[in-house]
Amino acid sequence: MAFLKLLYIVFLYSASAEFVWKHHNNEELPLVLEEVHQKCSNISRVYALTEPSVRHVPLYVIEFSDTPGFHQPYKPEVKYIGNIHGNEVLGRELLLGLAHYLCDQYLNHDRRIRSLIHSTRIHLLPSMNPDGWQLATNSGGKDYLIGRANNHSVDLNRNFPDLDAITFELERQGINHNNHLLKDLTRLAAPLEPETRAVMRWIMSIPFVLSAAMHGGDLVANYPYDESRTGAPISEYSASPDDDTFRDLAMAYATAHADMASTTRRGCHTTSSDESATYNFGKQGGVTNGAAWYSLKGGMQDFNYLATNCFEITLELGCDKYTPENELAREWERNREALIAYIWKAHVGVKGIVTDDSGFIRNAVVSVVNITGSVPRPIRHDVTTGAYGDYYRLLTPGHYEVTASHPGYFPVSRVVTVPRHQTSAHILNFRLEPTTSWFDDESTFGIYPHGLRDGQPRIYKRSLYQQVANTMLERKDTPKQ
Repeated sequence: MAFLKLLYIVFLYSASAEFVWKHHNNEELPLVLEEVHQKCSNISRVYALTEPSVRHVPLYVIEFSDTPGFHQPYKPEVKYIGNIHGNEVLGRELLLGLAHYLCDQYLNHDRRIRSLIHSTRIHLLPSMNPDGWQLATNSGGKDYLIGRANNHSVDLNRNFPDLDAITFELERQGINHNNHLLKDLTRLAAPLEPETRAVMRWIMSIPFVLSAAMHGGDLVANYPYDESRTGAPISEYSASPDDDTFRDLAMAYATAHADMASTTRRGCHTTSSDESATYNFGKQGGVTNGAAWYSLKGGMQDFNYLATNCFEITLELGCDKYTPENELAREWERNREALIAYIWKAHVGVKGIVTDDSGFIRNAVVSVVNITGSVPRPIRHDVTTGAYGDYYRLLTPGHYEVTASHPGYFPVSRVVTVPRHQTSAHILNFRLEPTTSWFDDESTFGIYPHGLRDGQPRIYKRSLYQQVANTMLERKDTPKQ
């Protein structure tokens, strides 16, 4: 009965086909998403995260894919998260607008949008902090802090497990291990909030490749690490192993934005013509390393990078936190191309599937060495394969040696060139051979165990799986039209 009532409300709400730029309240938000889903039911799905907010408001997500609800090999997963701070509202409305735009353009046979949806699984969470939004709205949306936190007065972007501290300590000990660190966590600095727990479960259950968290209060694309290595509160550049890639991701949004990357734009919160009061991020291309701006512990973007395969940046979308309603449509026009361009960045670098004779290999490790210059540079941050043996490795243009490995198998390395202007990642599949399946002719190999002598042929067990896998994987990189 409740479901039928919701559908009836959606029907009434969708009498106007055009999206209205306004501040949608917590009751209207799911209706907007359901309206989009009803219009594009074959390529969308609306769902809620596993846990609601403190005040029991569900955290709704709309997904776009040609197979909604299902992960497919070769199709990277991307997410946008808005309204982490409840009084920073622009991201919330931009994601509602983006949902309408993706649906409408798909129905209008826009080739770029149709290709994007057929080759990518896109998740939009308009509001991670609906309780904070309600408090900020009730107070008039004018205060810089009211509504920032959740209903327990906790800043959600300081509430994630601090994995930076673990990776920095491992660095000091000379231990090369700075990915999938959640299992190395021994204690929490503070209890996790329900909104944090819900997003963590979401992050850990879906193999996201790319993400952006949407904030407000300045105009800049911020990338890891957010936490400084020495504990310095400001002005300490804290580079991750993927610093080049993160900077490229941030630049992709900033340069596609109307003026985020403009060196001549006015900075935020300036009171004088010389702009001496605050720094203008446009002067450095509209991007910044997080800790070079200011250091924070327990941030969501660093958690994504250090706990999963997902690369996340933080988007500060404008000087105002609670954007005036009459400016929302204008802000959509300023951000629209950047929102789409950033999703396309999930298709840079390399991707592929790791298999053996029996099927897909889950949790295989994919490591990378940058061999573009005269000195090879290992990128000390590995990614792992998912349930279908698939991996996605975001990389900047250049030459790389990529290695797939798993305990009990011989590692395999391949050299690949990542070109500029990719619309689909280079496919690099690996077939690993188990060490236990090898046997040697003693008269041929003599004292060399397991056929490891250079130049000697290796004999191993074979099966029909290779034929099946080759048929299944063939041409999977071609998006549907």
